[in-house]
Amino acid sequence: MELIRGKVYSNPDICHIFKCSPQGGMRRSHQTNTLVLISNQTLSNEDNPYHDYWKDAVFYYTGMGLSGDQRLDFAQNRTLAESDTNGVSVHLFEVYQPKQYTYRGKVKLAGEPIKSIQKDSEGMDRNVWVFPLKLINDD
Repeated sequence: MELIRGKVYSNPDICHIFKCSPQGGMRRSHQTNTLVLISNQTLSNEDNPYHDYWKDAVFYYTGMGLSGDQRLDFAQNRTLAESDTNGVSVHLFEVYQPKQYTYRGKVKLAGEPIKSIQKDSEGMDRNVWVFPLKLINDD
């Protein structure tokens, strides 16, 4: 199935297309050699432990881990950090309405991951990794 930028997909669609988990913001599929990134914009800043945003055509995506300090070498943070060399295709979806996943396209790193301080799910300061991403114009 060819994905269309700007089109809204359901969670079951994403799971079927990418053969990935139905949960989480970073969904790795070894079957399709992809990493699906979900940025949930439906929560208020106070309720959302992930502060993703666009600035100058770069999307700043907060890494994996709800509480405590995040590690760059942990799980899908590592997959994304190494995505320029590991052959994994990275796809970005944004959610502005519950259960509606807008496909933004394939992305790649626009620079080195950035260490930042954000509140975790308990409201405590923690170190996170923010990945600068830019759209790939080949799809």
